[in-house]
Amino acid sequence: MKIDILKTESHHKDFQKLVYELDLYLAEIDGEDHSFYAQYNKLDAIKNCIIIYLDKEPIACGAYKKYDDQTIEVKRMFTKEKYRGKGYAKMVLLLLEKWAKEEGYNFSVLETGVQQVSAVHLYEKSGYSRIPNYEPYENVENSICFLKQLVY
Repeated sequence: MKIDILKTESHHKDFQKLVYELDLYLAEIDGEDHSFYAQYNKLDAIKNCIIIYLDKEPIACGAYKKYDDQTIEVKRMFTKEKYRGKGYAKMVLLLLEKWAKEEGYNFSVLETGVQQVSAVHLYEKSGYSRIPNYEPYENVENSICFLKQLVY
């Protein structure tokens, strides 16, 4: 099996296809809350996206956008169901963090849902610490926010 990694922007067709699958998955998990979260997950020309290909098939993705001058926010993390549990999400996350450090960022924040147990586990295993929910997720019971220092 051949793994390829592509750094791209959110307009890339394979990134958009994976995000479409992610949105279907999240709509099922989030239920009535999906429209609240969807408003904060617009692609809006994100410039820092990673796609993992396995034998030329796009199987996982993730992105980040600037949160503030020192911090990125990880967005749109997704792995196709049959490839989950094999380390691809961790690979995407590490590549995003490396890219952010190369661009001079020192911190990474992200939000995920309480129902996404495997995502919570991934972030905790990857050195992220739970923090109070940041805007726009303050007072949202189904959200968990995380922070990681990228540069020590």
